Parts: sequence; structure tokens; C-alpha cells
Amino acid sequence: MDFEVVIAGGGFAGAYCARALSRALGKREGERRVALVAERNVLVFQPMLAEVAGSSLAPVDVVNPLRQFCRGVNVLQGTIQSIDWASRTLSLDGGRFTRDHRVGFRHLVLALGNVTELASVPGMPEYGWPMKNVADALRLRAALINRLEEANLVEDAGTRSRLLTFVVVGGGYTGVETAGQIFDFIRQAHRFYANLRASAPRVVLVHSRAELLGEIGPELGAYARGVLQKRGIEIRLNARVSAVTARKVVLADGSEIEANTVVTTVGNAPNPVAMDLCRQIGVEAPRGRVPTDAAMRVPGVEALWAAGDGAAVPWTDHGQTKPSPQTAQFAFRQGTLLGRNLFRVLRGGEPRPFRYRYMGQLATIGEREAVAEIFGFHFKGFAAWWLWRTIYLAKLPGTMRKLRVMIDWTFDLIFPRDISQLLPPPEDVVRAIHLEKGETLFAQGTPCHAFFFLRQGVLSLAAQGLPDRRVAAGSVIDQGDLDSSNLWEATCTAAEACDLVVFRGRLLEYLRRDLRLVKRE
Repeated sequence: MDFEVVIAGGGFAGAYCARALSRALGKREGERRVALVAERNVLVFQPMLAEVAGSSLAPVDVVNPLRQFCRGVNVLQGTIQSIDWASRTLSLDGGRFTRDHRVGFRHLVLALGNVTELASVPGMPEYGWPMKNVADALRLRAALINRLEEANLVEDAGTRSRLLTFVVVGGGYTGVETAGQIFDFIRQAHRFYANLRASAPRVVLVHSRAELLGEIGPELGAYARGVLQKRGIEIRLNARVSAVTARKVVLADGSEIEANTVVTTVGNAPNPVAMDLCRQIGVEAPRGRVPTDAAMRVPGVEALWAAGDGAAVPWTDHGQTKPSPQTAQFAFRQGTLLGRNLFRVLRGGEPRPFRYRYMGQLATIGEREAVAEIFGFHFKGFAAWWLWRTIYLAKLPGTMRKLRVMIDWTFDLIFPRDISQLLPPPEDVVRAIHLEKGETLFAQGTPCHAFFFLRQGVLSLAAQGLPDRRVAAGSVIDQGDLDSSNLWEATCTAAEACDLVVFRGRLLEYLRRDLRLVKRE
């Protein structure tokens, strides 16, 4: 598939870019010329994720299908494996049965944002609960209910205390809002558990800096801290997490917090696909953000554009030019302008520079309290909470979702939060597959998506210019069969009927990083 414009990333920047460009081109022309590539087929309204974890909003309230939101573009759901700038193509993994698609482009928009990287803290990848998408929020909600159910069963006071302790790492917007929502949810749900009425839940917010919400200023940050502490949330400032286990959080000063549930709102890292492309074209990306000019073009590279959290788009604030803040309000405005700029360039015109008058920031801290800075004016308490809900309701895409959120928020004022246990499907990291004779397991030169253990049968590995190699039952096909680019060195087919165990997902990453399944001579 080839397109004139490919927009890589379905977050605020990518979705609003696609929407603006499709509206300018028209539906038929847009579907033929423009593709939006996204890992999920929904636009997630990130500022409300904490309310999904806290059971005050339903997950469908904070998402908008990209095919409805971006009518008039060709939406391709899949994970971008790599971008080859020389051939102007990207490799797309669409799922278990639709891997390794090639998508060609003339113009490319990088709107991939950041990725979650928790490995810098030992134990955090294994035991930390991230808060990046709706699935994360749903898993956290299920974990909160599970802890209450478990604590209701145990009689040991120490075990019960640990089950009822919830640690949130990170004192930015997401951390503060998540801590407030967890506290509200646990406190409301707690009274329904007969065996827990004498055991108080505990929420601890750990932040590495001197004050919460550094982006909003010290005055409002101190106010937010005071409100949270008054409500009963413990605040640990100037504290860094050095390790996490299944039973405790270890801080850098040697102190420990006994807890079975740790939520992490830190650990962002540059998108590796974007960084690989920067290496190909010889562009340096300070702090993992792709540099652009004021019109969001990557300097010195024709037809490459970038916007959103992964781009360093220059922004002038009070006479000082600096990279745009990594927030939703900047991402969707950059995306909208970039879509219009692409339309101008496709029509032979010149793009316009990004300019934006900063409006301010808002953060809810639970129990109808919030802090806000709007056009330099500070608000706090109920007035700020009312502003938070009014502004975010206005920004929420789609009339239907606005109505749903209004109804859910109204019910939240009257009725207790729902504590039904709804578990999302677990990650399929190990599964069994069967191949009949002649079926191909993987092809030479394609990316590795899994390792394999051959339980029964015989596999044949054939590489161009090399003799065929037979793999017998009991063998493992792992990184020893990969080249330096993580591509398979040979084509693997079933020489007879075969049964295999497949290792994929998070388990695959552990095996790549830490283990060697078979020691080859």
C-alpha cells in the first residue's frame, strides 16, 4: 500500500492531524491519499484515565474510534516495527495473522509519542502498574478490587495492612490524580467489606522532587499537597524509588513501604522507531525529541514532519522560545495546524508556523477539589474542580461521549462507585500452535515476534545459498537464528506435522534480554 501522506501515531497529535487534513481534502480524496497508522483503533482521552481506574467513569467514555473521529482517512491498525527512509516505507505488524506489511509514503508525520520504560528501577517492570492507556486503567481497577477481596479474607494484621496499602510513584498530573482517585474509590468501596471496617486503607504518593505538580507552580503544588494530606493520603517528597518487590517498595534513603500494589506514573522513554529513523537520516534528537522548525518540518529532511510529545516543536512564550510542553493541549493544536500545513504543501503553498497562547493547567485532587492555573490566574478547591470538569467535558471529542460523561458524573455524585470485578483478558505470553507439513512458521528476513520450543515433529530451516538444516523435537528456536537486525536468518517450514510452544509478549522481552534458551556450540 502506498500513500501520499502517512501519519504515524494515533494519539492527540496524529489523530487531530489526520482529522484536519481529511476535512481539507475531502473524504474520497483523503481515503486514497492519507493513512493514519495507530496501535489501537481508538483515540484515548488521557486526562480522564485516572477516573476509569477509580471507577467514576466507564472505559468507553474516554475513547473515540479513530475511524469515526478521522473520517476521510485510511486508518491502519498495527504496530510500526521499523521505518526505512531510503525506500520511503514502514513495516507494520497488524497482529497474529497479518504481519510485516509494507506501507509506502511520500510525506511522513512522526506522532508516535513516548513509550513506557520501567527497567531503570529493579522490580518495577514486574510489579509496577503503569497508567498509559485504557487497558492499564482497567487492570489497575481490577487490582484494587482484588486487594480488597484478598484483605477481606485474611486474618493476619500485617498481611491485611500490606494488601490495603497502595503506593503511587510520581507527583505530576497523572500521579496526583491517580492517587486521589484510588483514595476515593478505596474509601467508598471499603465500607462494603464486613471484615475490613476496623482496618483503614493507606495511599502513599512518592515524588522525587520538593513539591507536587511542578508544572503548575509551587503555590498550587503546595495547596494540592495540603489537601491530599488532610484527606489522609501520605506524601513522600524528595524520595526516589530504588527497588520494588512483590511485598514492598524500597526508597533510596533505605526506608521501605510494605505494599502489594505499586502504581507508576513515571518511566517515559523515547520511541525506539523514531530514534532509529533519526539515526538513519543523521538527525540528533536531544532528550529523545525529534527537532522541528516552527512549521513542524524536520530541518534538512524533505517531507518529514513531527508533532506531539516526541517532537521538540519550538514555542514562544513571553518572548522566550523553547520546546513545546509535552501536554495534550499542545499536541492536539500542533496536530490540527500540521494537518492544515500538509494540505497547503500538497496544494503548492507554504506551511504556517505554530503559535499558541498558553491557557494554563488543571489537576483534580479528588473529593470535588482541584487546582488550576488559567491565563495566569490561580484557582483551587471546588471552583477549580468545577472548571476542570467543565473544560475537559468541552474538550472531550464527540457529543455522545460528552452526554455519557455528564450522566456518569451525575450518578457519581449520588450513588457509590461500582465495585464489580471486570478483568481484561490476560496477556497471551505462552501458547501452543500446530503446523501441518509444508506450512511456514516464519520467512527469512522478517522481524522476530516470538521464540519457539518444538514439542513434536521436525522443522526445516532454509536460507538462500546455505544447506537446509533440520530441527528435531526438544529444540528451541531463539536469538541464535537471528541476524544483527533482529531478523530471521532462514525460512522455517514444517518438514512434518509439528506441535510448538510460542513465547511472546513480555516473556519474549525477558528471554531476549536475560536468557539464552539453548547454548549452541
